[in-house]
Amino acid sequence: MSATALALSITLAGCGGIGAGTADYAGPTAVGVGDASVPASGAPSTTQAMPRPTAPDTEASAASAPTQLPGLGPQTLAEIPGSARQVVLVTGRGKSSPTSRVVLYNRTSAGWEPGETWPAHNALKGWTDNHIVGDLHSPIGVFTLTDAGGLLKDPGTKLPYDQSHGFTISGTGFEGEPLAGSFDYVVAINYNHKVGTSPRDWTRPLGADKGGGIWLHVDHGGPTHGCVSLTKRHMKKLLLTLDPDRHPVIVMGDAESLKR
Repeated sequence: MSATALALSITLAGCGGIGAGTADYAGPTAVGVGDASVPASGAPSTTQAMPRPTAPDTEASAASAPTQLPGLGPQTLAEIPGSARQVVLVTGRGKSSPTSRVVLYNRTSAGWEPGETWPAHNALKGWTDNHIVGDLHSPIGVFTLTDAGGLLKDPGTKLPYDQSHGFTISGTGFEGEPLAGSFDYVVAINYNHKVGTSPRDWTRPLGADKGGGIWLHVDHGGPTHGCVSLTKRHMKKLLLTLDPDRHPVIVMGDAESLKR
């Protein structure tokens, strides 16, 4: 990609990747994710997880693991596909807060087994039920996780992985922190993303005005444009843990909204 094309792709991005489908950082130094992507061919397809009743858990027992995911209300629980056996639960500190906590849950015969609690950042202005391009909010909802990539080589994930120099990023974030390395590892959050394509894919099934390029990516020490960011160590661990055979999804939003 030429320098001119790269700069253009960055200005279109919203939170997730260099010339990827959006970038957290709009501006000539950000290659981004969050609301833009590299053009790709193929017919649009809806990528947001569709609400459906959670299937009864016939395997659940009275063991220590909770039979339901904690902190989630009936509306949110109903949006989690019954096939999901891995849930990345992102709980924002507040509706307008850029900080969150993340817990990866695995469903076992005993119930939902929680992993470690990891600190995270989300969008500068917090959370929204109606995300649009450039609003500096992270979308609230339940979304599938199917595609990964990054500047660095595949660490051994079971997800399809796109290693590309297109994930290069430079410049600074909202608090003056360097952005370099933010896209070393990324997982596409299937909000307005075409399932089965690289996180850098530009296809926007819900339309360009609804944004896109919302990713899980490496934390740079400050708020994002719409993505969720984790430390590099935790992103690598997440990539090594996510298993497409377990139909992973991400449940994300501020604590009060998730109680609905």
